[in-house]
Amino acid sequence: MWKKKLNSLTPLSSNLRRSKAPIPPPYTTATEFTSKQILSSSPKFKTQENYSFSFNSSSSKRLFKTPRLHLGLPNLNSNLFCSVSSSPAAISHCWNCNAVASGTAPFLACQSCRSVQPLDPSIDYFQILGVEKKYDIKVETLEGKYKDWQKKLHPDLVHTKSKKERGYAAEQSARVSDAYRTLTDPLSRAMYLLKLEGVEVDEEERISDPELLVEIMEIREAVEEAADTQVLNHIQAQIQKQLEHWSESFADAFCSRKYEEAISSIQRMTYYKRANEEIVKKL
Repeated sequence: MWKKKLNSLTPLSSNLRRSKAPIPPPYTTATEFTSKQILSSSPKFKTQENYSFSFNSSSSKRLFKTPRLHLGLPNLNSNLFCSVSSSPAAISHCWNCNAVASGTAPFLACQSCRSVQPLDPSIDYFQILGVEKKYDIKVETLEGKYKDWQKKLHPDLVHTKSKKERGYAAEQSARVSDAYRTLTDPLSRAMYLLKLEGVEVDEEERISDPELLVEIMEIREAVEEAADTQVLNHIQAQIQKQLEHWSESFADAFCSRKYEEAISSIQRMTYYKRANEEIVKKL
């Protein structure tokens, strides 16, 4: 029954609420299972304390409801000035010609002799790609800066140079690529911002919210039972809404320096992102 409803593209939460589909192994019934079983069924989820709770199709809560932890849904434009402070850049000299770095751009390549410079860990990803150190950035502006750097730093462009400089080019090019991948992904960007603040986030840390765990399980069941691409796209759109919600929640918490709430938002984004990856594999 729920498959037909899902194919008609009625709200996904309603369809799953009426679902009669059996719970996949290791669950023995469709009405009771444990958080330990949910977590242990996926290699990405760590096992936590074994406590039971009930779930059935007639009393299940709406799948994509507003999360219990309400941090507000601010317009990201309100966070335009919520950024991490930068330390003054040290004066740098070219290892090859001893020229002094000029301007505010990071000193990755010498403007005088064009020699690629050794890696400087104090230069962060935001500086490399020329954007303000904050969560709300214009991602579409990053590609141009990334390509500009690769035209100067790519190892293929310095194949006739010394072994030392070829090594510098390989390191710099790899770091620019990592900066681009990190800042273009909302989840990675959020984690990197906290890292710059000295806050480490464990992506694999378990979450003890039963509602979230049940919701992720239902999403995975829906993906497995999806009849066609249209249904998968519908589920993916619902997941994207959740990702956007928790992305905004992170921005609000980060600007308020509420790092525990920021970490909680990141952990939830991680769960939804993994669920979305399962859909991508089937599309």
